[in-house]
Amino acid sequence: MKLSIVVLAGGEPVLSGVQAGRQLLGKLVAAARPPADPEPAYLDFDGVTVATASFLREGVIAFRDHARATLPGLYPVIANASPSVSEELEFFLRHRKDAMWVCRLTPTGEVRDPKILGELDEAHRSTLDLVVRLGTASAPSLAAQSQESLTPTAWNNRLSSLAARGLLIERRSGKTKTFAPVLEVV
Repeated sequence: MKLSIVVLAGGEPVLSGVQAGRQLLGKLVAAARPPADPEPAYLDFDGVTVATASFLREGVIAFRDHARATLPGLYPVIANASPSVSEELEFFLRHRKDAMWVCRLTPTGEVRDPKILGELDEAHRSTLDLVVRLGTASAPSLAAQSQESLTPTAWNNRLSSLAARGLLIERRSGKTKTFAPVLEVV
């Protein structure tokens, strides 16, 4: 799923303010549909030159939180953000000790340069890095192969927290949950 922010914001290249962010949130919620299988929802910033922290908080971050709470198969990702939008988002996310996936999206929909923008504490960062390296993981598998002496429950808490932020895709198979990165890092 790809949602054009500039189109949803009425063609405006400069996006600012709480009210404009809330209007975008409403449009994003209306446009989002629950997918059959877990998938990224690319919030495409192509054409947007500036977005303020208040706009990003009320629109983009609020949509990410809404999607993760009500559309469990949808994982919002920032795509094609200009350097100034990325800088503002990075500052805001670091201030909140939060993080999101960002990437460039080609016209044909191919993901380029995926990375995490923002800040994760050391435990969550090492867990995310481990899952990225493995490609997919479960709490029991991480407990069995990690050098950290954590129980499967502790691993599950870390993995679930990363999934709640939209950084890992969570899939359930019976009683077991497996986790994989939302974007493939090559």
